[in-house]
Amino acid sequence: VQLQASGGGLVQAGGSLRLSCAASGRTFSNYYMGWFRQAPGKAREFVARILWSGGSTRYADSVKGRFTISRDNAKSTVYLQMNSLKPEDTAVYYCAADGARYGGLRNNPDYWGQGTLVTVSS
Repeated sequence: VQLQASGGGLVQAGGSLRLSCAASGRTFSNYYMGWFRQAPGKAREFVARILWSGGSTRYADSVKGRFTISRDNAKSTVYLQMNSLKPEDTAVYYCAADGARYGGLRNNPDYWGQGTLVTVSS
């Protein structure tokens, strides 16, 4: 099983980025897919998740109204569209997948992808 994250980079405050997470190696139809992030010197935190079948979503309060998570079944890819970025969004973003039976993404989900760095300059 592989979760391949991409799309990070350097952007000015107020700008946008789209992260991608390409999933392979198994069927994720009964999984939650989503993103965590970890800023320098801080604990890892939940950002957003989506139920692969059905598409229900949930967001951290800090990103509501600015970030949108979506998935493309045909491409087995989950996206995180990040708009109105702030310097406090600077972090390494990690893709994750966890069984739907858990009701959401646990802090230690079944699968992790590698991180992609997002840097927002002021």
